[in-house]
Amino acid sequence: MHFLENFSPQLVVASPGRINLIGEHTDYNMGYVLPTAIEKKITFQLQKNESDTHCRIYSKGYDTGFELDLRHIAISKIEWENYILGVLHEILKRTDGLRGFDCIVESNLPSGSGLSSSAALECGLVFGLNELFDLGLPKMEMVKLSQTAEHTFVGTQCGIMDQYASVMSEAGHVILLDCRSLERRMIPVSLDPFKLILLNTKVSHNLATSEYNVRRRECEEGVAIIQRDFPKIRSLRDVTEKMLTECRDKMGEVVFKRCSFIVAENQRVLEAAEALGQNDLDHMGRLLYKAHEGISKLYEVSCAESDFLVDFTKENPLVLGARQTGGGFGGCTLNIVHRDGVDSFIKSASEAYAKAFDISLEAFEVTPSQGTTIVRKG
Repeated sequence: MHFLENFSPQLVVASPGRINLIGEHTDYNMGYVLPTAIEKKITFQLQKNESDTHCRIYSKGYDTGFELDLRHIAISKIEWENYILGVLHEILKRTDGLRGFDCIVESNLPSGSGLSSSAALECGLVFGLNELFDLGLPKMEMVKLSQTAEHTFVGTQCGIMDQYASVMSEAGHVILLDCRSLERRMIPVSLDPFKLILLNTKVSHNLATSEYNVRRRECEEGVAIIQRDFPKIRSLRDVTEKMLTECRDKMGEVVFKRCSFIVAENQRVLEAAEALGQNDLDHMGRLLYKAHEGISKLYEVSCAESDFLVDFTKENPLVLGARQTGGGFGGCTLNIVHRDGVDSFIKSASEAYAKAFDISLEAFEVTPSQGTTIVRKG
């Protein structure tokens, strides 16, 4: 793209990926989650151009770009473009201040790793354009706008956690987020002498997006059945194990398993927040193992590769807990590992994984980090 030759960004913005310590698939069920941003991020270089409506986007990772007219935005056949287009569509519904711009996007977030590169892409773009054109959008509006963009242009009916964590996170903290009220509590995290190690399975099964929407529908079906006996129930957030048991025969085995996982997972999030507040990492580790068992057996969004890596940790006394993180069907496992055992753990896990699946494992440490920020202006 010829604009790259004379590109001189007026603004550089960095938008991070995120991990969710615990609380998988609870966000769209109006429950609790415990996410934080991480150091891996997507960087946006932005400049205004001479046009009122012409925009040019280039991705270094894909080594390709596209051009668009703000007056004629439509869904693209190329998936990654829709994250951009959806955000622009939502911005234009809220303000008439957006004008033509050029943007270079660069990521060190592994795509398909369950670290929410999609939310980082959405939130970083709206954050940058809000600053570049002084649009006056509050942070919470940017979060909601990005979520809506993913619903409408990408087709993933995601909850609000990923976008919220990408924008709102604070370094050294995790967020206990109530996805119904959007009230949050920042919990300082002190993991020493343990570290958070992610193992990237390097697999991203094609089921992820379609099955994500299926799980959401199954949960909604469960709520509708429970409401017949308990009319005040609005989401699985309100459901107790006793209610579930009473309604079990009416909902079928699959829907019952889905609802059981969400009800138990919500409770685990609250327990985990308490454990972190008391620096009880042993209990936190046990909760991760319980969460993964539910992810695998009840919600059925794990895969052979993730199950293998989680099971592998159980033989290692220097690992407190592990689970698959992210939407499911691959991506990364999250592991709490004693600093003295990190190198040997990564080495042994990599060897075992290569032997079992003939895939080279990717491992990296993450720490709770700052949300979307301006790196440079002017």
